[in-house]
Amino acid sequence: MQKFRNLISSNSNATRISASIDIGSHGIKVIVSEANTNEERAKPKIIGVGYALSKSIRRGYITNIEEVAESIREAVSMAEKSSNYRITKAYLGIGGLGLFASSFSGSTELGAKETEITSANISSLTDEIEENLPDTFTINRKVMHAVPLSFKVDGKPVIGKAVGMYGKTLECKSLFVACLSQHIDDFIEAVELAGIEVDDVAASPLAASLATVNKAQQMAGLVLINIGAETTSVSVFENGAPMSIEVIPLGSGDITNDIALGFKISLEEAERIKIARPETIPYPRKKLEEIISARLSDIFDLVETHLKKIGRSSLLPAGAVITGGGALSPFIEQVAKTSLKLPIRKAGIKFDGKTALQIKDGTWAVAYGLTILGINSSSEDSSPINIFKGRLLKKAKLNLVAWIKKILP
Repeated sequence: MQKFRNLISSNSNATRISASIDIGSHGIKVIVSEANTNEERAKPKIIGVGYALSKSIRRGYITNIEEVAESIREAVSMAEKSSNYRITKAYLGIGGLGLFASSFSGSTELGAKETEITSANISSLTDEIEENLPDTFTINRKVMHAVPLSFKVDGKPVIGKAVGMYGKTLECKSLFVACLSQHIDDFIEAVELAGIEVDDVAASPLAASLATVNKAQQMAGLVLINIGAETTSVSVFENGAPMSIEVIPLGSGDITNDIALGFKISLEEAERIKIARPETIPYPRKKLEEIISARLSDIFDLVETHLKKIGRSSLLPAGAVITGGGALSPFIEQVAKTSLKLPIRKAGIKFDGKTALQIKDGTWAVAYGLTILGINSSSEDSSPINIFKGRLLKKAKLNLVAWIKKILP
């Protein structure tokens, strides 16, 4: 019987081991990674991966917790064998249609005289805004992330950070990312039923961004489009922070279904030819292109609708970055460019470690991003992306934007 090293006890001051779990509608991905934490930006080196087909997940929702736990156990077992570490704790990604995000503002009086603004002032104001969020946003939901977006000091907009400035009043606009309580609870229960303790959770779109885009792109402005099997997440970044997150109820699985119906073939065959080079398939190329392009157009038209809604249509200098399983389509870049009228590129992820060739595409972006979170936090320090204001792990809140800026290249 294989004897595994313990993942937690193997951490040292110089080396940290971390595991992540990405539960998707099509598959469950597990990564075990290590890094030298003495580095300013610790980059995970992958030492093990695991994969299993998902069971009982629809549009990101769990319909049978026991069956999902069984799939998690299968993926975890594979990752343990390839890494030779026993996985006892892991970072978990939360996505799907249960995810919501919206911006809210608030202000506070600093004092009768000009007072220096501190991180504590901003954290306290963010907490106050969160406590006064409208019921229409919070009912049946838990807040996962609070991201300060912009500030005003004494009514005047601040260019850059507010910390260190002096004033009598401080205003803040923050993005709050929330998820349906039942959705989060089901995901955590499934992982725990599989015998794994949830170390922390993060919204899947934010985790994916850590693996696919850099700081310069986030500062300039871009949209990250993660096309999963049954949903597509749309994350807009500007000035180094996520300003909007939207989830669309369409994904690459809808393309597979269209191909199967169009050519009267099995879903397995349709999935194969969906990502194959057009010249290698035994079906009319023009018809295949029409089928795939039609469904991709539906997805990107909904993305464009969202960009228009937030006033960013054709106004993102860094363009659109496409990741996820849907990014493997050979027709995707041209369709996206036509619909969005932006520079387009597929997300390229450079993985370090012995398993790099097994996870060379963007379908592993969320799982890899979660390992970045795990590697760059420690059991002694605050979580990099804290959830529920400590309601899950009882850790102090850490400024998400500042932390991401620290680890992004």
